[in-house]
Formats: sequence, C-alpha cells, structure tokens
Amino acid sequence: MNTADLLQRALHFEFLSQEEGVYLYHNADTASLMFVANELRKIQVPSGKVTWQIDRNVNTTNVCIANCKFCNFFRRPGHDESYITDIETYKVKIEETFRLGGDQLLLQGGHHPDLGLAFYADLFRKLKELYPDLKLHALGPPEIAHVAKLEGISHTEVLRALKEAGMDSLPGAGAEILNDRVRRLISKGKCGGQEWLDVMRACHQLDITTSATMMFGHVETIEERFEHLVWIRQVQSEKPADANGFLAFIPWPFQDDGTLLKRLRGISNNVTADEYIRMIALSRIMLPNVKNIQASWLTVGKATAQLCLHAGANDFGSIMIEENVVSAAGAPHRFTANGIQQSIKAAGFEPQLRGQKYNYRDLPEHLEEQVITY
Repeated sequence: MNTADLLQRALHFEFLSQEEGVYLYHNADTASLMFVANELRKIQVPSGKVTWQIDRNVNTTNVCIANCKFCNFFRRPGHDESYITDIETYKVKIEETFRLGGDQLLLQGGHHPDLGLAFYADLFRKLKELYPDLKLHALGPPEIAHVAKLEGISHTEVLRALKEAGMDSLPGAGAEILNDRVRRLISKGKCGGQEWLDVMRACHQLDITTSATMMFGHVETIEERFEHLVWIRQVQSEKPADANGFLAFIPWPFQDDGTLLKRLRGISNNVTADEYIRMIALSRIMLPNVKNIQASWLTVGKATAQLCLHAGANDFGSIMIEENVVSAAGAPHRFTANGIQQSIKAAGFEPQLRGQKYNYRDLPEHLEEQVITY
C-alpha cells in the first residue's frame, strides 16, 4: 500500500477498505489527512457554511438494565434516584427550549424493563398534540431493539408505530464500537452490533432519517474502529435512493470520569487532540457517502473542534440546552448560541443554524440567550 495512492483514491470518493483505512491511520501525516478531508468537505458541502443547532437532550427515564460500563447516568429499577419524566416536566422543558430558539428534543432514556411500545407511542403522540411544531429526534437502535424484544415484534413494526405517533428521526445512539468483542466488554446488555445496523436498515426502508456515531478510545483496537466505519458505509450504500439514511456521522472519545471502565479496569481516555482530528479526517475519507461529519465540541472542547472544521467536519452539532448522559462521565464543555457562532466565525467559517434534517433555519428575531447552569 502507498499513502499517496490511497489519498488520491479517496479524493475520487472511492471506498477504501478497512485495511487501507488502518494503513492511513498508521502512516499518513496529519496535515495530509486534513487536506484530503477538507477537499472532500468542500465538494460535499460547497456552501462553506458550518451548521449548528439549538435543541435539548431530555431523558424519558434514567432506569436502565443494560449496565454499560461507561455510563454514570443510569439507575437500576427501584433505585431511590430513578425516575420517569412526567408530562408537566416536558412542558416546562419544551417551552423553555422554544424561548431559547430551539425546535427539537433529543429524547432518550434507558432500557426500562416496563416501558414498551405503548408508552413511547402515547408519549410521542401527546407531545405532538401539545406542540405540533416540535421535532422529535428520539430513542436509538438499542432502545428500538429493547422495545421489540419486550413486545415480541419486529424492529420495523416498532419503528412504523413510532413514526406514526410522531417520531421525526432516530439518533445513532448506542453504537459505541459495533464489534461484538468490544460490546461484550463495555455494553453487554445492549443489542449487538449487527442488530444495531439492522435497526438502521429498517429505519432507512421506512424513510426515517438517522445519524451514526462512534465512541472510541477505550478497549477497541484500531482495526475495530475501521471495521465500524466500513459497516456504517455499507448500510448507507443499501438505503433507498430517495431516503436520507445516515445524514451525519459523529465520532467522540470515551469520557472516563467515575466510570466502571476506569475504576475497575483502569481504562482512561487517552485520545489526544491530534488523534481526534485525525479520526475526524479519516471519518470523512472512509465515509464518502455520508454528507455531514460533526465535531464533538462537548467532549473535545472548542479549540480542537475548530481545527476539525479544517479536517473534514462541517457541523458543530447542538448547543445542547440540557445534556445529562455524557456530562455525567466528565464532558465539561458548554456553548451558548452566541458562543457557538463566535467559535465558528473564529475558525474562518460562516455559522448557519439548522434543523435535524440539515434544513437551514433563520435565527429567531428575539433569541433569548441561554444561561448555562450545568
């Protein structure tokens, strides 16, 4: 293999193999990876704008039986701190989100043993009755797989019912690393990697727009990272021509603060800024059929995320009016609407507010500035 040849092929949007991606990871210099990924970004997103979003991560429940070794958020059934969010709490959070310029809830929770399809369908229907303009970016493949098992029905039947109830799109949550060797070590209670991918295939057949993620820097090998990327690319290549499929890919490093992985196994987040930038660039190179690559400022901070905008990323994600899961493992970074726009401008780009499906939104005329309290 030859680095220059591989990068040239990447510039022509060729699908590089897992082995070729690993070779680039080990042999290509950061500047070359950034250059090629930036050229690909300019072709795929020629506007030169960097998109961002205003939404809120609201948790349906913190009860979960998946027992992921990297999660500090969940509580066992019956725990004193366990909860299921009630409709009055949703109302308060949604109305504040609207005041702050948001239009969407990222609605996620845990694998609650008693919450099946009727619970989620009724919740989505009620929220849409109260707030018809609210967008629901809800659940994720592990939760869909969990509900399907509880109900004894297919992923497609669950997804169709939730779409009819008001679910607008499905996040790429719970991917972590899709190889089952890794999943047995860090998230044994969740669906396997191939089931995660199968849920996404079912979404795309129903024209439900999704995203994909990767949490790396823990127990996985470099080969398993690139296997993950190739599998995402394969599922995207199977989507119907008129479906969005995976509209975005978001990689972020494992956050280790207080997690079982760190306390019991000594696994720490050792992903450097350079490695994260390289993985952003390699995500753009390995996923030529996924249009949007998001830099995770929440986990890597402003300065590194800004550099990622010159390494293939074209999206800064949401200001996240509220976020409880990743923050519980130590992600310390925060943005307001003004702060995220200034950060994008300082990196040399024009900020553009967007919706979940990457539709451009006008900034609200009277945008109430968020006061960061978490």
